[in-house]
Amino acid sequence: MEPFKNLMSPELVGHIGYHLNRHMDGFDAQRFASPIVAQLPDLELKQRAALIADHVHAALPASFPERRRILTACLHPNDHDSAMRDSGPEGLCGWGIYPLTMVVGQHDLAHFDEALALLREMTKRGTAEFDVRPFIAADPDRALRTIASWARDPNMHVRRLVSEGTRPRLPWGMRLQALVANPTPLLPILMALRDDPEEYVRRSVANNLNDIAKDHPDTIATLAQDWMQGADHNRERLLRHACRTLIKQGHAEALAAFGVKPPQIEVSANIINTPQVQFGSDLVFESRIISTAESDQKLIIDYVVQFRKANGSLAPKVFKLKQVTLAAGQSLHIERRHAIRPITTRVYHAGQQTVALRINGQDYPAAAFDLVMD
Repeated sequence: MEPFKNLMSPELVGHIGYHLNRHMDGFDAQRFASPIVAQLPDLELKQRAALIADHVHAALPASFPERRRILTACLHPNDHDSAMRDSGPEGLCGWGIYPLTMVVGQHDLAHFDEALALLREMTKRGTAEFDVRPFIAADPDRALRTIASWARDPNMHVRRLVSEGTRPRLPWGMRLQALVANPTPLLPILMALRDDPEEYVRRSVANNLNDIAKDHPDTIATLAQDWMQGADHNRERLLRHACRTLIKQGHAEALAAFGVKPPQIEVSANIINTPQVQFGSDLVFESRIISTAESDQKLIIDYVVQFRKANGSLAPKVFKLKQVTLAAGQSLHIERRHAIRPITTRVYHAGQQTVALRINGQDYPAAAFDLVMD
């Protein structure tokens, strides 16, 4: 698989230079491209985009109306289905607009309303989710009034920008601390998009709500219960994705929104079939669940591994296991193999660790195993 950073390629730099040359008198495309291309190999994707943005900014005139005219003219003429295409002679689109949105987000705050309108136009060919954020941070009320008005835009990329650009904790994006602290202004905006006809937009709404849930779990659990009233399949799917963090944490109110009640079960003690796990092999454990309910019950079964940290303390990580409906008196045998192998997101440490079942948000007694790193 080609490295992600190659989305900001010498070819893209050439396309940007070509389009700037078409719309700027006296612009030298070769002189623009050469210093950028020379530095690209040592940079990652965001650094590459920033480098290109710096050179585009330096090449553009100081006058904002003229900058806006040039940047708009460089965009792909198709503003409906070019977002997933590569940039080329017709115009810039897809990842090709990232350096352009970066220019606007970093340098055009003084032209607040006009710059937001330019980002709206750019996002039709890709996304400006990272670069509406400086405007929200600078003046949340003013920016959100404008962005909220786009929720009924006929272009799905603009509607997605409404939810994705306002995420309090957008990965790769600047954190919107005011919305982390108080997400209330976002809720009516997200409500306007909850039944959007496009899964692409609804998925973004769910991710925004999941961001909020990390700091305001009860707010999103209550919202889920409210929005589940009269919900169709698409909205229920949105809410399940929005509450995924809360469900993994066993938040009782969030689980109740989906009809998941405290379990009526007996759980046999976890049996560790691999009491000593060699790094690079599998942890294997099993248990049995017996329903004590008088009717069918939904069970969301997860398991929690407490991994040892460098300082000797334990840190929990929740893993999905299965969802089942257990009939009255029915029993269920659980067996799981969990690979403990090198991954980029975790550093393992030798010593005693534990694993336990979490069922409908309730944790059951843990069993210990030893991890051997030698």
